[in-house]
Amino acid sequence: MRVARAEFIKSAFERSHWPHDKRPEIAFLGRSNVGKSSLINSLLGRKGLARTSNTPGRTQSINFFLINESITFADLPGYGYAKVPKTMRQEWGKMAEQYLSEREELALGIQLVDSRHEPTKLDKQLHEWLRFNGKPSIIVATKADKLSSNQLRKNISAIENDLSGTPVIAYSSVTGNGRDLLWRAINSAVAEFPK
Repeated sequence: MRVARAEFIKSAFERSHWPHDKRPEIAFLGRSNVGKSSLINSLLGRKGLARTSNTPGRTQSINFFLINESITFADLPGYGYAKVPKTMRQEWGKMAEQYLSEREELALGIQLVDSRHEPTKLDKQLHEWLRFNGKPSIIVATKADKLSSNQLRKNISAIENDLSGTPVIAYSSVTGNGRDLLWRAINSAVAEFPK
């Protein structure tokens, strides 16, 4: 997809802040420091639209972006970072679950996992939750440029085994590898979204 326009809309800390424009939404989900902001910037061909941080656990809201006046990207808080207070982690979990459960505009959930490591317990829980609740989703294995092609193939196979039943796309925000495949999945989900 050619991205002619991409803009930050708002940060939502509670449901009343969610956009009300009924556009199909693509949600980005994953552990803190899995590379969500980098992937969004790479996918859109924009530097710094989604803010990256050296401090995992920094995103505490759902950040919404409008793409080509037709699709909304929702960047959800990262999960699983131990150095933030437990109450804060619980709040983020509630916010994410409420969004995923109740958001009628959700066309696709993109779950990010780190291609260099096995999926964590929290990765598996999110995957099971999405499957159990019948949410359309795919898995993107980030940081693919940090592995040899042999090791990457092996790790993708292990991820597919651990998180069965959901397609896995290897992605590098550095090289853009996987970008076309991911856009294809997004465009397909948007095309199938009820108008």
